[in-house]
Amino acid sequence: MNGTLEEVSRRKVTDIPHESSEIGHGHLASTLSDFLSRWKRGVDNLAKDGKEIRSRLTLSVNAYAKAEQDAHQHVVQSGTTVTAPGTDPGAH
Repeated sequence: MNGTLEEVSRRKVTDIPHESSEIGHGHLASTLSDFLSRWKRGVDNLAKDGKEIRSRLTLSVNAYAKAEQDAHQHVVQSGTTVTAPGTDPGAH
């Protein structure tokens, strides 16, 4: 998400040439300008949604990490042996 949002912030729809002098045709430039304006609104809305998704994913990651930490602490306090992360408890 971070990479996509960074790319969207670096590459602006408005950077696409759309002036009459650049296009060479007034009506085409006007039509392209209208299209780019609508496209920019769409990209802005998608970026806003992406930021919300990123925020919610971060909250979820933090909640899972806290739950795992709490569960680990509970097991440690109960005196049960805890294997190191990544080890196969069935291998012992």
